Amino acid sequence: MTEERKTTIKEPVPRYAMADGSAPEYEAILEQIQNYRKSMIGRSFFYIHAGDSEQPCLCRIIPGSGKIFFHEIVDHGKYGISDEDMEEAQKFDTGAFTLPGHFHISPHIEKKLRALLDENEKITAYHS
Repeated sequence: MTEERKTTIKEPVPRYAMADGSAPEYEAILEQIQNYRKSMIGRSFFYIHAGDSEQPCLCRIIPGSGKIFFHEIVDHGKYGISDEDMEEAQKFDTGAFTLPGHFHISPHIEKKLRALLDENEKITAYHS
């Protein structure tokens, strides 16, 4: 008896869409965020997305094989990041992200995420 294999490639589904219903520019986001080393925390890249009339959102990207494998909007409150932290990161952004509505995380947010996520990476590696 022969065994059949699925040949479909699983691709992740985006967790948010732009106001016009289109998907975000994933390749451009990944390219720009990879050039900013402080955005990589644990195995994920973090950045902030905010439209003109939207609250800023903390976004996480898990890269894989040179592409975005997983993308999500993160509840920043669960990581001890306040709305004020998010607004300050947006307000004091250096403008290195050339995509409109996208901002790098601030050093303050980076510090909070590293305290939680880098430590979790060490614990996971130790137990495996």
